[in-house]
Amino acid sequence: MINIQVTKVLEVQQETKTVKTLTFYHSEPVKPGQFYMVWIPGIDEIPMSVSIIHHDQKGITFRKVGIATEALFRMKPNDAIGIRGPFGSSLSLEGNHLFFVGGGTGIAMLAPAIEMAREQGKQVTVVLGAKTKSDLFFKNRIRNTGATLEIATDDGSQGFLGLASELAKQLLQQEDIDAIITCGPELMMKQLLDISKNIPFQASLERYLKCAIGLCGQCCIGEGLRVCKEGPIFNGKTLKNVKDFGKYRRDSAGRKIPL
Repeated sequence: MINIQVTKVLEVQQETKTVKTLTFYHSEPVKPGQFYMVWIPGIDEIPMSVSIIHHDQKGITFRKVGIATEALFRMKPNDAIGIRGPFGSSLSLEGNHLFFVGGGTGIAMLAPAIEMAREQGKQVTVVLGAKTKSDLFFKNRIRNTGATLEIATDDGSQGFLGLASELAKQLLQQEDIDAIITCGPELMMKQLLDISKNIPFQASLERYLKCAIGLCGQCCIGEGLRVCKEGPIFNGKTLKNVKDFGKYRRDSAGRKIPL
């Protein structure tokens, strides 16, 4: 599906000083892990992971970081946006005990998968990481699913003092885990891959996206893998053979930017 659907913002929820969630009507079915191309009239079209999947209502959660997200941040109920998609691969929820690690806004993409896993009766452990306590969001949403929530903050203002990957390493040594699922800073996800050993691993990658249908090649990683088509969800076996994973990304001109 590549046709754009113009819809209206239904609700705006402020999560932190710089993070908001917008919900809107969109009837197309979506699987956890997939993304939309979101058109902000007169501004730009940008990729956004789906953070809410509830029948005909969907949602996106984002941090204000640039011109497009600043325009989204100013939106109010009844404002118009365009939705193209959903696109990309989705998460697999195989296994009885799933281990989710979300860094920064990465928890937004993971939240629907956490909810689905709990609805299926699976045991779920979630590590939520942020720089400081004020950057944390979706805590109550995760706890309400019945999942076990562990928090890590860089400054120790809440939970574990240190990185989410450091806390995850400790927990992986203590618990019997069937699968690791992660989204967040790529350096964090690379650290998790390195300690995952033989545990099935999935990560959601972020790259600069233009077309979202596999034509432009802007989001290619490794040997011809496209984040918009083969991704954004990649398994550990694939990522271990992607030389640029955890090392660099490309900007809008295709230049390598070290992570």
